[in-house]
Amino acid sequence: MSLVLEANMILVLNCGSSSLKACRIDSVTGVRQGASRVERIGDGGPADHQEAIAQVLEALGTDGVTAVGHRVVHGGPDLVHPTVIDDAVLHALDTLVPLAPLHLPANLAGLRAARGALPDVPHVAVFDTAFHHTLPRRARAYALPAELTERHGLRRYGFHGTSHAWVAARCADAMHTDLRQLRVITCHLGNGASVAAVEFGRSIETSMGMTPVEGLVMGTRVGDVDAGLLLELGRKEGLDLNGLDALINKQSGLLGLGGASDMRDLEARAAEGDDAARMAIQVFAHRLRKYIGAYAAVMGGVDAIVFTGGIGQNSATVRHRAAQRLEFLGAVLDEDRNRDAQVDHDHPVAGIHAPHSRCQLWVVQTDEERAIAEQTVSAVAHLRAPEPQRTIPVAISARHLHLTEEAVVTLFGEGHKLTPRNPLSQPGQFACEERVAVVGPRGRIERVRVLGPVRRACQVEVSRTDEFKLGLDAPIRRSGDVKGSAGVTLEGPAGSLTLEEGVIQAQRHIHMTPDDAEHFGVKDRDTVEVRIDSAGRDLIFGDVTVRVSPKYALEMHIDTDEANAAQIEKGAKGMLEATGRIAHLVRRPQI
Repeated sequence: MSLVLEANMILVLNCGSSSLKACRIDSVTGVRQGASRVERIGDGGPADHQEAIAQVLEALGTDGVTAVGHRVVHGGPDLVHPTVIDDAVLHALDTLVPLAPLHLPANLAGLRAARGALPDVPHVAVFDTAFHHTLPRRARAYALPAELTERHGLRRYGFHGTSHAWVAARCADAMHTDLRQLRVITCHLGNGASVAAVEFGRSIETSMGMTPVEGLVMGTRVGDVDAGLLLELGRKEGLDLNGLDALINKQSGLLGLGGASDMRDLEARAAEGDDAARMAIQVFAHRLRKYIGAYAAVMGGVDAIVFTGGIGQNSATVRHRAAQRLEFLGAVLDEDRNRDAQVDHDHPVAGIHAPHSRCQLWVVQTDEERAIAEQTVSAVAHLRAPEPQRTIPVAISARHLHLTEEAVVTLFGEGHKLTPRNPLSQPGQFACEERVAVVGPRGRIERVRVLGPVRRACQVEVSRTDEFKLGLDAPIRRSGDVKGSAGVTLEGPAGSLTLEEGVIQAQRHIHMTPDDAEHFGVKDRDTVEVRIDSAGRDLIFGDVTVRVSPKYALEMHIDTDEANAAQIEKGAKGMLEATGRIAHLVRRPQI
């Protein structure tokens, strides 16, 4: 395949088991040049996906198409970024079919047919599960025997990730705030429905699990249900596994409660007094409100709640019911704005909160096609001929502390000024001659180095090993984020100082200039993964924060425990390859 330098006109394909949706979209402007839909594949319509692809391409044309973006329902634990498709990726996806047996075979059939029909342009898979790969272990784990979960890869993955990511970003735009400063609950409500807790730009909880069955009440899916109830039904009704599968996926949800899977039909019947339809709406909204409250608790508060999807965008009734009794979160619905809210591709965002609402409420038009187009362009950009890679110094940060002017006086005496010992790699920073003892509940560490210049708040940075010695629990934080952290006592030659807070483990991070960030394709506060290639100690470090400023010098900082784990020595340098949001660091000897 030849290198592609630009990719603006994207063909987006969403291939289901019996249907195919397609559109041509300009990834820059979002303008659609056409759309096509094929139904009943293999059942009176096209014989197979290859024939369906041919129909779509004939309807839309391929002139000017520079890449094809495919919606793929499941990427498993490893495919977590938009990925250019080759035979190796197809093989990897084939192995994931057991995780999504209803969806992945159709996705793969459409992908293979499209590659055959358009072999000269890159094809990119965009995964529904990808946005949720940042779920912490506590959120993705099932409380099953560990040997079973490990053997079968059982964990919570989440779905609708492309939509959740898109509407969270549009909400932040409407609030004129960086998404990385917000706590947002996104509610994707359609025939399939899910909620996500998006904390500072990262998905940390979502209602769907290993499959799309878990969570909210949906069109035909049951959502959360007592597993023991299913066992009892299987016994009493004589249902085998296939029967239970059909029950929870195709016969339950709104359909099972109210006799219809479409919320519009249920609302019309409810208006005429149909009690079953009313019950279905009430259960749907109750479950949604319960998840909103739970996710606000998980994040310690919420700044915005977003409604999207066919129901979320169009049902003022569901939004009203879901927002009831959320005043304790500071979320106050404006009933008139809620009833009048209408969104489309030209006007994708509408606020429905009252002016005094601390937590803002938004209706946002989801646009998964445009999101897929933009992510396709991002993936294709990495097909460019690479620039020469930049080496990255790896700094091992031993325990140290930063002091305020007042603390310096308390510990070293009136009029004392920090004495520079040697400059550090970051401009303006230096190690000092001064040292103090750090005293915790269980032990003490002598002669801990002070770094300068003075700061506005005291901060003590320790390793996990140091925590055990001191007898305290220091949270992993970015530098400067000491609120609510551990306390400690400092002892200097002139006196002692007790800190109520200030002891942290520094989150591993990479300092970059804006030029470095552009080179590696990352932004300030992005989180990347770093691969360490060393003699017998290869490791992948996750949760590495990118910090970008013109005042920085390019360097990665890890603590002594991390350096020992990867057998990194002082002076090591690395090479970082940015692939989407993953960074790979390969150890190189210092020259």
